[in-house]
Amino acid sequence: MPSLADSRVLHIDITGPDRTGLAHAVTQLLGESGARILDIGQAVIHDALALGLLVELTPEMKASTLMTELVLKAHELGVQIRFRAITGDEYQEWVDSQRKQRFLVTLLGRALLASHLAAVSGALAQSGLNIDAVDRLSGRLPLDAAGPSTRVCLELAASGTGIDEDQVRAALLELAGEHGIDIAFQQDCVFRRNRRLVAFDMDSTLIQAEVIDELAKLAGVGDQVAAITESAMRGELDFQQSFRKRVSLLKGLPEAALQNVADNIPLMDGAERLTSTLKRLGYKTAILSGGFTFVGRVLQERLGIDYLHANELDIVDGVVTGEVKCQIVDGARKAALLEQIAKAEGLSMDQVIAVGDGANDLPMLRLAGLGIAFHAKPIVRRSARQAISTLGLDGILYLLGVRDRETA
Repeated sequence: MPSLADSRVLHIDITGPDRTGLAHAVTQLLGESGARILDIGQAVIHDALALGLLVELTPEMKASTLMTELVLKAHELGVQIRFRAITGDEYQEWVDSQRKQRFLVTLLGRALLASHLAAVSGALAQSGLNIDAVDRLSGRLPLDAAGPSTRVCLELAASGTGIDEDQVRAALLELAGEHGIDIAFQQDCVFRRNRRLVAFDMDSTLIQAEVIDELAKLAGVGDQVAAITESAMRGELDFQQSFRKRVSLLKGLPEAALQNVADNIPLMDGAERLTSTLKRLGYKTAILSGGFTFVGRVLQERLGIDYLHANELDIVDGVVTGEVKCQIVDGARKAALLEQIAKAEGLSMDQVIAVGDGANDLPMLRLAGLGIAFHAKPIVRRSARQAISTLGLDGILYLLGVRDRETA
């Protein structure tokens, strides 16, 4: 450790019980000595304070009684204070560390155990990432509150150099499957705090059903259509061909059945909380769906959605003809529409979020700055950069850094 005589920077470390006015008392003494603060950080965890400062050491400060005064003040405040002298070269290394790659790792679930954090922290360490901070975004839970409606979220800030993002993401996805939690891994950059458009798939994303399956049940062809739907969502069939085939089976269905379906399909858990929060924060929202406009319009009005693009069923004399009007909204069309809306709003794709569950959502999930596979099929979870499977739609707010207390 360098001596004070050889050092240019003084590291001051203060720990102990938190109390109002402590930072003021310390910085006032430093201010009276004309100290220049180079860096400062403070954290309070369960009423325990950790305050660290880096100040430039001038010859005048070295000759003064500043450190004695700081020790006496710490004793008066009931905290511990330690000093460490730092050379100019050591400080320069500190400055250069700003060039590290920085990431945010978000752990989500109905409950988070120590074993979950151990597994994730181990994977990060093995990848060369250091955990710089851990923050809780969810509210504090009473001891007897654990259950199917609870949610817990921890956000880890990590940094390192030469990080292979795809490798880290693959390792965390595997851990998520093993432990039954969700783990998001994203760059800590300005765009993470500056998203402005969220585009949703509709069926099995904003609502808890596949509309075409519900219509098929009413038309008496439920099993046939469900089999085609599942195959298409797994990516085994071309969406356009499978969609036309399913719609053709609806021929003869009375128009009145459409409204009955629209009125009775439940929203996805968390949909209203998510969309109302996004609207309050100034986000634009869109539905880009391979489903139908008659349901989309109901959702658009109920949730305050700004844009709607879906398929229009052809109806003649109050009966479904088995055909679709206009261009089918498939995966490629969703991606094109997403880009079109972003351009109209003056946004870069880095400011766009896309959410979906099926293979036909992958083009827009890959195009968006933040693509989220929501309660998705395995092939979609593996192909998307982020996935949420344990919480409702409002779990997306955690990936934006929004805390529960900020939406209460």
